[in-house]
Amino acid sequence: MSKSINQAALQQALEKRGWTQSRLADEIGVSAQSVTNWMQGEGFPRPASLLKLATLLHLSFEQLVKVDVGDRPVVAFRKKGNAKTTDSHINKATETGMLLKPLVPYLPEMQVLRTLITSPSIEYSKLQTAVSQTRARLGLGDQAVLRYEQLIGEFADCGAILIPVLWGTKGNHENAMHIRLPTEDVTFIFVNLDTRVEDFKFWMAHELAHVFTPDLAGSTRGEDYADAFAGSLLFPRACAEVAYAEASRKRSVDGEINALLRHAHTHSISLNTVYQRVKEYAAFAGLPTLSVDERAIHRVRNSISGPLVSEALFDPMPPSPKQYIANAENNFRSTFFHALKQMILDKGIESGYLQQILGLSIGDAQAMHEELGH
Repeated sequence: MSKSINQAALQQALEKRGWTQSRLADEIGVSAQSVTNWMQGEGFPRPASLLKLATLLHLSFEQLVKVDVGDRPVVAFRKKGNAKTTDSHINKATETGMLLKPLVPYLPEMQVLRTLITSPSIEYSKLQTAVSQTRARLGLGDQAVLRYEQLIGEFADCGAILIPVLWGTKGNHENAMHIRLPTEDVTFIFVNLDTRVEDFKFWMAHELAHVFTPDLAGSTRGEDYADAFAGSLLFPRACAEVAYAEASRKRSVDGEINALLRHAHTHSISLNTVYQRVKEYAAFAGLPTLSVDERAIHRVRNSISGPLVSEALFDPMPPSPKQYIANAENNFRSTFFHALKQMILDKGIESGYLQQILGLSIGDAQAMHEELGH
């Protein structure tokens, strides 16, 4: 691993404030020699000092730290609708990943043996084999409903840290954000609870596919595979075969839609997920396509959207910091907030850190900090 301070950015920030290196050392609580070493590229700040350095000088980690490419966080997004991922999204996520590095020592020891899909393929037969093996490991038959508890357990067993967040429903908010730290061998997955219930299980399964295929994370191929794996894991071939047989016997488009809807409700997934899996099955088996088309499916889907996951979990909204943290720990088996609490108590980390890594408002970050800091 190779990291160093961006000497030019640090010097420019000092000159802007009229500070000497000695003044900076006093503000951070380190020796003047330490700052001199950083400036000369002969040393690197400890995590707590690096956080103070970034905060005091109002520099992002992208600006402050030069990181060897092999040590840079690997990031991936699931944006709402057709929103595009821009360089600013990538930079912000990368910066969040750098901020999460000091938290890693406070996490519980990760399992060494994890589930991996070594030859991921979206070819129908190979994909169904990977899905069948995953379900068998979970003790699930090919037509059984995959429960949230089973998905969440897979994240925990594979050393992935789930972080449920409340990022809103409008604009370009992400459904999920995946940050892998290669050197530390830790993956953080932010899942947006402000997502429709019928879509949420798909995003969870999508992120699980990323965990199973770490070498593909952050690539277009990785996104394509994660989409294909998620849909098939939730509604595999055996389910699609039954749904096709039922829908194909109907004499109208409405009848087909209602048949597919019944399966969507049973599995707590979207109508579109069922439709796409049935469509793929029919193509693979050489069967006639259903009469219903994608426009009709999307029209019905948009007209019957269910509640948000956050609304189902918290009543009333918004939850208090205590409720929010307890939910993350109990429902999502997340060790994130326990580690965060230990880091705050140990290093004296301030609320601005929470604001940056969780995307909180100043007020919410302060309330969260107060809850974690005692």
